[in-house]
Amino acid sequence: MAQVKAKYLKDYRAPDHTITQVDLSFVLDGANTQVTAVSQVRRVNDTAKTLVLDGESLTVSQLLVNGQAHEYREVEGQLHLDTDLASFELTIVTQLDPQANLALEGLYMSDGAYCTQCEAEGFRRITYFLDRPDVLAVYSVRIEADKAAFPYLLSNGNRVDSGDLGNGRHFVCWQDPFPKPAYLFALVAGDFDLLSDSFTTKSGREVALQVFVDKGNLHKAHHAMLSLKKSMAWDESRFDLEYDLDIYMIVAVDFFNMGAMENKGLNVFNTKYVLADKDSATDEDYHGIESVVGHEYFHNWTGNRVTCRDWFQLSLKEGLTVFRDQEFSSDMGSRAVNRIHAIKVIKNQQFAEDSGPMAHAIRPDSVIEMNNFYTVTVYNKGAEVIRMMHTLLGEQGFQAGMKCYFERHDGQAVTCDDFVAAMEDASGVDLSQFRRWYSQSGTPELTILEAYDADKQAYRLTVSQHTPATPDQSEKLPLHIPLDLELIASDGRSLLSQVFSVTETEQELVFSEMAERPVPSLLQNFSAPVRLKFDYSVEQLIHLMRYASSEVAKWEASAALFSQAVWGNVEHLKAQQSMYVDPRLVDAVKGLLLDEALDKALLAEVLNFPSLNTLVEQVGQVDLDALAAAREFLIEEIASGCEDELVARYRELASQDDAGARALKNACLTLLLQMSDAHQVLAQRQYEQANNMTDSLGALAALNQEASQLRDSLLSDFQQKWADTPLVMDKWLTLHACCPGEDRVTALRELTLHSAFSFSNPNRVRSLIGAFAAANPLSFHQPDGSGYRFLTEAIIKLNTLNPQVAARIITPLIQFKKFDEQRQKLMRAALEEILALPDLSKDLYEKVSKALA
Repeated sequence: MAQVKAKYLKDYRAPDHTITQVDLSFVLDGANTQVTAVSQVRRVNDTAKTLVLDGESLTVSQLLVNGQAHEYREVEGQLHLDTDLASFELTIVTQLDPQANLALEGLYMSDGAYCTQCEAEGFRRITYFLDRPDVLAVYSVRIEADKAAFPYLLSNGNRVDSGDLGNGRHFVCWQDPFPKPAYLFALVAGDFDLLSDSFTTKSGREVALQVFVDKGNLHKAHHAMLSLKKSMAWDESRFDLEYDLDIYMIVAVDFFNMGAMENKGLNVFNTKYVLADKDSATDEDYHGIESVVGHEYFHNWTGNRVTCRDWFQLSLKEGLTVFRDQEFSSDMGSRAVNRIHAIKVIKNQQFAEDSGPMAHAIRPDSVIEMNNFYTVTVYNKGAEVIRMMHTLLGEQGFQAGMKCYFERHDGQAVTCDDFVAAMEDASGVDLSQFRRWYSQSGTPELTILEAYDADKQAYRLTVSQHTPATPDQSEKLPLHIPLDLELIASDGRSLLSQVFSVTETEQELVFSEMAERPVPSLLQNFSAPVRLKFDYSVEQLIHLMRYASSEVAKWEASAALFSQAVWGNVEHLKAQQSMYVDPRLVDAVKGLLLDEALDKALLAEVLNFPSLNTLVEQVGQVDLDALAAAREFLIEEIASGCEDELVARYRELASQDDAGARALKNACLTLLLQMSDAHQVLAQRQYEQANNMTDSLGALAALNQEASQLRDSLLSDFQQKWADTPLVMDKWLTLHACCPGEDRVTALRELTLHSAFSFSNPNRVRSLIGAFAAANPLSFHQPDGSGYRFLTEAIIKLNTLNPQVAARIITPLIQFKKFDEQRQKLMRAALEEILALPDLSKDLYEKVSKALA
């Protein structure tokens, strides 16, 4: 492959030229599509004599400067144009074939509709341009197409003109009054069903709301519309931010690399995060739609009105907006359950990223392929860093910082440092040490030792922090870590609840007038994204499960109790001893099942015991087979010990019709089926009587823990019922991908030939191949390497078809250092085969080369 060059944050320099206005004209005509871009160019650097424009896979048919033909040259995919002019009008006409664009970047076709995806660097596939986020221009767009095939012609901003052209063609013109970078440009042309509504802002402006979906799916768009209206109202009430255009549009497309895109006024969404009704969508789907609709809407201010100076600052918009969508979801539903979901992403996925070859700070220092940095570190750890600022400043101080940020930077492309400076200046809190969170990679380890002096009635916590070296950074400095702490008495009283700032490598917290040794609830609500090391006893964890004031702390204690028991049994297996379950653990779970006052959704989270992947991430290297055996033994013993309570709770919940009840009912069912096949009748009855997808899928997932005739029969029935609904068939594919078994790969190979699957559709690939590699560790890591071979073959195919998707699903393969020598050898061989590909994409090269380094 051609030499690959990394880009470095330290090399950033402002553009020599900028573009202040661009008028785009699209003549949409299949393989003969024509784009005319008329840009107003201004020289910023007086010494610059060459305008350098980005482009990819483009054919230029005309280039004019101030209306006259002008010479240019193409150099390594860029267009170089020599000129002494301080400002000029640049016209470029390009020819495109959207139908042949299978990478789904730039302008492409999705099920017969024209669609764009320009973030991060897709606009350069539409026309030669200054395709960088610090070039902000005002856009006007004219779209022309066949009227019968493409009655809706959509772009950013407000609709200003339209008309018929004869010969069955028509045009629509759009203007966006707000300057934006090219990555926020969007165009959609197609024939859709349209759901219309409106929202009146707090200042009295009426905004037209439109959700466009594929024909026949109008009834599935209402939840997305409701979510949008909730988002708009919430952003006004919580952040005092009002929408700024006359119209807000959402378009759902089936072929999409991401979840959704926040293009100004025209959000393009993956159908997965728009379409829902109770027959075809689960409670989790409904929650996901509300969250993602909110996320993209919130970007209107945190990402669009104020955007990134360069792509290394991606967390400026994404970390902040994830924090905002998490707060939105928490205000709309259960704050504890939403927080638990966020913690799971950090502990299961982000910690894994930190301990792997792709470890990077939330503001990376270097990048080869920008698409590779749309990561859980940038997004979710970035959100945790924003949350820590909120914890340190309080709601009032944080809101003052947000107000300062918008007043200073509205209409600008800025940096993460600019955001922190606004928070610092508005609150008066010194965040100089806190800034290290942006530049330092890796997961800090917070080790805490306790000591109690009965004579002095003094309780002491010695807190030390250490961040292990990562491939990108060997030296680490102490961070500013907010430690949320509660001390609980033996009778359950809260003796103290406070947030402490840990800033030194080691420091002491001393508490006087403690008549007894308290039980500490440490890092409550996961107040910092760190690994906590504290030697909790079984008694202390059970005490926290009963008395911690934080529901999240109760869940954390239950997960720690289970994990502790699993690792104890792994040691028993290594020593060739019998495995054992502490009866106090069974009694603790039984007590929770009998507690009618406990939130049902929270109890469901407790009963969804830490997954195999979660446990793998808790150690440096793992004996996967021993770990799986220990986990399975423990769950079976807990379920057996609580069988009567599980059955009673399941039956009690069977008639209750709310999301929390369904979550708990399905958690009970899963445990019962893991314990004994005798309970299959419950799953069969639930499936046959279900009036919603959550219960249908819950029954199938419970049965999917092992192969059985009933499982196969119900999966076949499910397929026949939903064969014409792609998003539901994705669930069917994932059930197959996640079923355990040594011969799973044989079945999955057959499924890649099934009509429900397509390598050209990212949703299908993620549902089958991605789910297998990421969520079925025992089958993926079969000792014979068959799982690695299956994933490798898929990645080789996707390398030329859709490199972005290939790079996303390869992650389980590059984390090979967690496993035993034989598995490491097989995984390395697979990666070396990929690295040797003559046409290897930059997306894959970056990940594979770093893994093998």
